[in-house]
Amino acid sequence: MMLSIKTVGSVDEAISHINRFGSGHTDWIITQDPHNAEKFLGAVDSAGVYWNASTRFADRYRYGKGEEIGISTGKIHARGPSGAEVLLSYKYILSGNGHIVSDYAGKKGRKFLHRKLKPTHTST
Repeated sequence: MMLSIKTVGSVDEAISHINRFGSGHTDWIITQDPHNAEKFLGAVDSAGVYWNASTRFADRYRYGKGEEIGISTGKIHARGPSGAEVLLSYKYILSGNGHIVSDYAGKKGRKFLHRKLKPTHTST
């Protein structure tokens, strides 16, 4: 396994770097500054953006959508005759407090709560 780390001088520099070189799959920020977190969550162009929570939550099952059959980092994936419903792209935002996946595993694990929320983040 490999891990790449880049030290940056600001949240704006981090966002710029991720949006240029990232995979578009899952990115996260660890910070106690809610302003920086909100900015990051809204501006990073990835399918999943997390604040103070493990990126291992990036999974269809954990999103409440059943078994995963593949991974896509594309934004639009429509083929053949299409209506407006196939022109949607999702972005999942997770805020935690040091939460990790193993907290939710096993018979005594915490239960996932899935609910629709009103969007609060906007790209800058």
